Amino acid sequence: MAKISHLHLLAAIFSLANGINANNRLGRPNIIFILADDLGWNDVGFHGSNEIPTPNIDALAYRGIILNNYYVQSLCTPSRSALMTGKYPIHLGMQHYVLLNNEPRGLPLHEKLLPEYLKDLGYATHAVGKWHLGFFQKEYTPEFRGFDSHFGHWTGQLDYYDHTATTQSMWGLDMHQGLEPDWKSHGRYTTELYTEKALEIIDAHRRKNEYIKLRHSKESIEQPLFLYLSHLAVHSGNGYQPLQAPDDTVEKFSFIKDYKRRKYAAMVHWLDESVGKVVERLAMNNMLENSIIIVATDNGGAPAGLDNNMASNWPLRGGKFSLWEGGVRGAALIWSPLIKNSGRVSMQMMHVTDWLPTLLSAVNGSSRTSARLDGYDMWKVLSEGVPSERKGVLLNIDSRENEAAIRVGDWKLMIGTATRFNGTWDDWYGPSGRNEEYKYDEAIILNSTVSKAMESIGFHLNGKQIHHLREKSKVNCEVDYSFIKGASDITKPITGPPIPCDLRVEQCLFNIKLDPCERRNLAHVFPVLHLSLLKILTRFNDTALPPANVPNVPFANPAWWGNTWTHYGDKILPSSVLST
Repeated sequence: MAKISHLHLLAAIFSLANGINANNRLGRPNIIFILADDLGWNDVGFHGSNEIPTPNIDALAYRGIILNNYYVQSLCTPSRSALMTGKYPIHLGMQHYVLLNNEPRGLPLHEKLLPEYLKDLGYATHAVGKWHLGFFQKEYTPEFRGFDSHFGHWTGQLDYYDHTATTQSMWGLDMHQGLEPDWKSHGRYTTELYTEKALEIIDAHRRKNEYIKLRHSKESIEQPLFLYLSHLAVHSGNGYQPLQAPDDTVEKFSFIKDYKRRKYAAMVHWLDESVGKVVERLAMNNMLENSIIIVATDNGGAPAGLDNNMASNWPLRGGKFSLWEGGVRGAALIWSPLIKNSGRVSMQMMHVTDWLPTLLSAVNGSSRTSARLDGYDMWKVLSEGVPSERKGVLLNIDSRENEAAIRVGDWKLMIGTATRFNGTWDDWYGPSGRNEEYKYDEAIILNSTVSKAMESIGFHLNGKQIHHLREKSKVNCEVDYSFIKGASDITKPITGPPIPCDLRVEQCLFNIKLDPCERRNLAHVFPVLHLSLLKILTRFNDTALPPANVPNVPFANPAWWGNTWTHYGDKILPSSVLST
C-alpha cells in the first residue's frame, strides 16, 4: 500500500509539473473586455426577462460569475474614466455629465490607464469602438493612452450606418483608424463592423505568436492580448434616427408589439451575436482556454424614450443619468478557466473602479500599481468566493447637479436628483418581459455559439444549472424573509408598505438588500443611520476635485476640418475662417 501511495504521489507531482510548464508556456492570460453602452439591467435573459433572447451572453454568464451587485457610474464618460483609472470620477474631475464633442478637455493626461499598466506587463493592447474620454488633442486619444491600435469613434454616439456624430448644429464623420478618418466603412452596421475588427485583431494576434515561435522556440511564452471591445450598442444613434438595426433582424422580433422596443431588441441581438463570435474566434485560435472575458454595461439603460432609447431596467428604479439602482447597478459577468469558483451568482459588492486592480492581480501584476486607487482587488473574491474588503461604494457627488449617493453595507443614501430632469425620470419603467406569451428557451442557450465554443474546451452546462442560476440572479421587489430570520428588532421597521421618496425636497435612505427596488424611504425611521451615512458622504466630498467641464468651442466644428471630428486643438484654423 505504501508503494502504491508513493507512486500516486509521484504521479501527482509529475502532473503538477506539467501544469506549471503549460502555464509558463501560455504566459499571462488574455483579457477580453466587452463593454456594452447603455444596456439595461433587464435586457439580458439571465436577469429574468423572456422578451429579448441573449443566448450567447447568457451561456457565458452561467458558466462564469453573474455579478449581481455590480455598480457603475450613471453616465458614459464618468464610468469609462473610472474603468480606465481605478478611481472615482470625483478624484478625476470627471463627475459631471459627459464629455461633449466640442468641449476641449479629456481624461487627465497624468493619469496612468489600464492599457498602460498592461503594456508594461508585455501585453499587446488593442481598442475597438467607443472612446469618449477626449480627443481635442491627439495625446488624449487611445493610441496615446496605452493602446497599440484603435479603430472606432471618439464621441458619445453616432449614426450606426453613416458613422457621423452630431452636437448642437455641428455634424461630421467620427470613425477613425488611429488619428485618421475612416471613410471606406461608410454604410457598414457599426456593431457588425466593430465585431469584425475585433475578430481581425484576434486572428492577427495568434499569427504573431505563431511567427514568434517559428523564429525563436516552440517553448516561447506567448504574448498576451488585451482587447477592449467598446460597442456603440445599444446606445441610441443620432436624433434623426436613434434606433437602428437591419430590417431583417427587426422582423425577427415582430412578436414585440412596441415598434421602438422591437428595434431596440434587434440592436441587443447584434450585441449578443458579437459576444458569440468573439468567444468562438478565441476558441478557434486556441486562446479561449487562457482568457479572462468580461461583458458589462457602462451604465444603466435609458428606458421609455429617455435619450431616445428603449431599454429596460425593470424592476429597478430609474435609469441612465440617475443615481437610482436602475442608473448605477449594471448588468455584468466574468468568465475564465482561472476562476476556481465559477457557475454562480455573486452578491459581493463590486464597482467599475475595481476592474483595474482586479485584472492586474489576476495576471500577477498588482505590484505595478503605485497610484492611490479607489478600486479594490477583487480577484480572490471572484475566483475563490472569499469575503470582500469592499463594504461600500460612492455612487457619485455632482455639485453642479446638486446630487449625491453612497451605499454602505446594505444601506443607500441619496441626496438630490438631476436638475435637468427635476424628478421626471425617478420612477420604475418596463417592460418586465415576464409576459405569458414570452418563453425563455434554454435550448438556444445550450446550442448557442458560445456554448459550442465552451464545450470544445470542456466547459459544460445543463438546463438545471441554467434554471438555478437564473432564479438566483432575479431581483425581487418583495421582501425575501429568508434574509431576516432571527433578525433583531431593527429589521422590523425596514419591511412594510412603501414610504414615498421625492428627492426634489428630501434626502432618502433605503435598505437595498431588503428593498432593492427603492420603494420604502427610511430616512425618518433611522435618523442616526441617516446622519452616519451623510458624514461619510461629506468626507468623500472633502476629497473631490472640482468638475473639469469647460465651455464649448466653435472651432471644433467638423465643417472646418473636412467634415470630420478631429483633434482640433492641434490644428490651425484656415485664414479664411480666422478673418471672419
